[in-house]
Amino acid sequence: MSKASEYPIDKAIRVHTADNVATAIADIAAGAKPIARDDFCAAIAIARGHKMAIAPIARGAAVIKYGFPIGIATADIAPGEHVHSHNLATALGSNGEYQYAGAPADAPPTAASSCSFSGYVRADGRVGTRNEIWILPTVGCVGNLAARVARTAGIRHAGRVDGIHAFKHPFGCSQLGDDLGHTRAVLAALAQHPNAGGVLIVGLGCESNQLGALTALIPADRRGHIRTLSAQAVEDDEAACLALIDELVAGCADTPRREVPLSKLTLGVKCGGSDGLSGLTANPLVGRMADAVAAAGGQVILTEIPEIFGAEQILMDRAVSKPVFDDTVALVRDFKDYFIRNGEPVSENPSPGNIAGGITTLEEKSLGAVQKGGQVPLVDVQRYGGEARLAGLTLLEAPGNDAVSSTALTAAGATVILFTTGRGTPLGFPAPTLKIASNSDLAARKAGWIDFDAGTVINDGFDAASNALRDVIVATASGAITKAEANEERDIAIWKSGVTL
Repeated sequence: MSKASEYPIDKAIRVHTADNVATAIADIAAGAKPIARDDFCAAIAIARGHKMAIAPIARGAAVIKYGFPIGIATADIAPGEHVHSHNLATALGSNGEYQYAGAPADAPPTAASSCSFSGYVRADGRVGTRNEIWILPTVGCVGNLAARVARTAGIRHAGRVDGIHAFKHPFGCSQLGDDLGHTRAVLAALAQHPNAGGVLIVGLGCESNQLGALTALIPADRRGHIRTLSAQAVEDDEAACLALIDELVAGCADTPRREVPLSKLTLGVKCGGSDGLSGLTANPLVGRMADAVAAAGGQVILTEIPEIFGAEQILMDRAVSKPVFDDTVALVRDFKDYFIRNGEPVSENPSPGNIAGGITTLEEKSLGAVQKGGQVPLVDVQRYGGEARLAGLTLLEAPGNDAVSSTALTAAGATVILFTTGRGTPLGFPAPTLKIASNSDLAARKAGWIDFDAGTVINDGFDAASNALRDVIVATASGAITKAEANEERDIAIWKSGVTL
């Protein structure tokens, strides 16, 4: 996908030379001239992030942004007119014919590939960005027990590890089939995460998600830092949990940070509450970070499958082999079938917040969203609960929901998550999560939520913003606390997709 390398100081931006719309980078008054080199004026006031026509668009013709169709005009549109849900509709359907383009050329190395960070080297060679104790309940019934233990143990062991956290959830019982399997797989994957120097898995005893079946999913060579406890099997469950936490802390408290290359970073990329600027500033900026990490030999994980509908061929064209292409096609079609089985159109997106921020169709949202993966070759496809295994880009099965997809990214091994947003959210997840604002207004208004202002791309360009964000990522991977961590926003959410008994 072609995009401008540096944005001009106009009030609206055409991203690609083929586009017939431009996006407002600031509020534009009615009658104002938004682009200096063009003759038209705004027909009405256009809000930041919203689109206007820059050429005549006939009713029934494609509206083009990012060089690709984002829907069909439902009325004739003149230059300067607002283009949004009143005159633009999705063209996305449930079917799709995809073509394998062959293996892509290798991406060129970037200057950032020589960076390093200070992390925790684990026995299997993976590197964590935190050295924490995690408490994972098998079932919602013992979630509050886990939380009480985490609070008590956090005070008892303050300063010895980077934190002690319980990750409550409401599942693990009254589930069947794949639904139970999802819960079990994600918890087993979280238990193996390199940011957890020790893990306590707490069960109740009578739940569907039995401890034995869960731990059986964890390779034997990754169980040394894990302890388990069935609350029904002991008299004083809280004391028993605390004793196991004492043991885990003693086993990892002296683990030092070591300088390691960027190739040891696993980067999760995510967007939530996107606006019309997300695909112009924050997402392509994160794409540059993905390129840098992958060029160094690191891993990048992209998910939110419903939010690539309409842009999936772009990712498929980066598949390194026919089997990876076929796995991508199968994943996309399976997710579309999931919508259809539940009686929902595959285009049931964007959200109200997206629409208010200027995004009109799912195609537009997806074309902006896939930019978070940069130009990294697609090397693997993992189903929900799977782990990234290879250097390069992994496509991970998960829905678009912020909490569910970010939990899935963590379970897949992401040790830092880059979360772009145009609307803002306080949510945080087990892996350190950097909130990257698409616009400077959000960064200023919600300074307690936002870690980085990608709105600076507009005036300072991508190179300066890339260097600044790279430094923030390295500092975070080396122990600097994110806003979500400082606010004690640390949660998980598990994909509920089946019957509850």
